[in-house]
Amino acid sequence: MRSRGPLVAHQVDPLSTLLDAELHIAGSAILWREVIGNGFGLAAAVGGMRRRVWAWPVGIAGNALLFTVFVGGVFNTPQQLNMAGQAGRQLMFIAVSVFGWWQWHRHARLDTGLEHRGVVPRWATARERWLLVAAMLLGTAGFAQLFAWIGSYGPWAEAWIFTGSVLATYGMARGLAEFWLIWIAVDIVGVPLLLKAGYYPSATLYLIYAGFVAWGFAVWVRTMRTEPARTASAPVAAGQGAPD
Repeated sequence: MRSRGPLVAHQVDPLSTLLDAELHIAGSAILWREVIGNGFGLAAAVGGMRRRVWAWPVGIAGNALLFTVFVGGVFNTPQQLNMAGQAGRQLMFIAVSVFGWWQWHRHARLDTGLEHRGVVPRWATARERWLLVAAMLLGTAGFAQLFAWIGSYGPWAEAWIFTGSVLATYGMARGLAEFWLIWIAVDIVGVPLLLKAGYYPSATLYLIYAGFVAWGFAVWVRTMRTEPARTASAPVAAGQGAPD
């Protein structure tokens, strides 16, 4: 029986492979994790429009990938930019998505219908709308100062995007139809910012998402018109101020 010489195993690190994988288009390097992360984001948006609970964990997976993309100085991205607002909002998405996941899961368990929707859409009250507007303005002003101090790329634009993302995600968790409109406001600023910074897949997703958001808003409005009785009689989960 022949003895075998020492074998040198070639170790493949899946995490490093994912972090370093690039796609080259027209001479520009694009990270696959940026493409995949945005793909997860779009899938989560589809689930949100359909009010499916699985939208939240899918979105969290995309947020984790995109966080590594926007901390370019740490994770070695082609842009080599640290976009504190974009990276920070991925962490915010994860935190708020855990809340939304829990809210929708509880509601789906109470839903006696066959589809087990995660939420019943509703319009925000006048007070809630004023609070959303005030939070948007104050949050943008405050985070712009923070992002400028950190040295972020485009602090005011990033502050607007970050604040709007917080409010839109919270509004989605609570079933407020206005959250779709907040996303449109985010996209209007996000597209030119990401194009300027060279994050082309993310900018493309923002463009696609803007059209999708308008569609999602129309779907939720139609739902509220066709299910008024159910909306009015929906059970109120503990910790919620109104049916959502």
